[in-house]
Amino acid sequence: MSAYACDLHIHSCLSPCGDDEMTPYSIAGMAKLNGLTIAALTDHNTCGNCETFFTACEQYRIAPVAGMELTTSEDVHLLCLFRTLADAKAFAALVDTRRIKIRNRPEIFGRQIRIGPDDEPVGEEEFLLVNATDLSLEEAASQVAGFGGAAVPAHIDREANGLLAVLGGLPERPDFPAVEYRGASRICELEQAYPKLAGKRRIVSSDAHRLEDIADPGYKIDLPCPADADAQTIRNALIDYLAENGSGGHE
Repeated sequence: MSAYACDLHIHSCLSPCGDDEMTPYSIAGMAKLNGLTIAALTDHNTCGNCETFFTACEQYRIAPVAGMELTTSEDVHLLCLFRTLADAKAFAALVDTRRIKIRNRPEIFGRQIRIGPDDEPVGEEEFLLVNATDLSLEEAASQVAGFGGAAVPAHIDREANGLLAVLGGLPERPDFPAVEYRGASRICELEQAYPKLAGKRRIVSSDAHRLEDIADPGYKIDLPCPADADAQTIRNALIDYLAENGSGGHE
């Protein structure tokens, strides 16, 4: 077992709420400075900047995770994390067919900047990414599992788009093995209010939209692989842990 410092919820400049400075290379560089060993790029309803992020993380020797913060039809935010970049892209292609296409208004919602191999802008997403898809929570979780990934309810300690606030509690289906908190301060309170949470694996992530918000020093998760394991081995162990298909622990 090895302890890995993680931040599994980071937005790039492709998310309209993300700063323009949140380019893949800048994110990877800040993650390295903060001592992270695993970082996930999770833009709203897209994986469009994940390929450049993988290249950046390889240079900084960080294990990258391709992901997405999906907005379900119930308006719940769901982290979708994948073993491979190809799996994430395939899931993103499916999500693109289930999005409600409303043209973005950058002056109101913010720019949605696609970044190319040299960390330079190559275009902007035309349609707003933050609105809800027509994927229900249950279907979304099933689809993520079908692509070999892990679905984790995002920031359940928040009122806005948090599973507990939107649904009033934990659903019977899907029965998520893991949940995400925005901060550690309310974990005990929420586990007392919702006893089923006590049996869940948990992560704490930054939900960073600015470089200075990226987790420092990250949330440590014990995974059954050596400290010098390659990125794919680390990702497989992480997804197994979050999907409850393998052993692991949290700090």
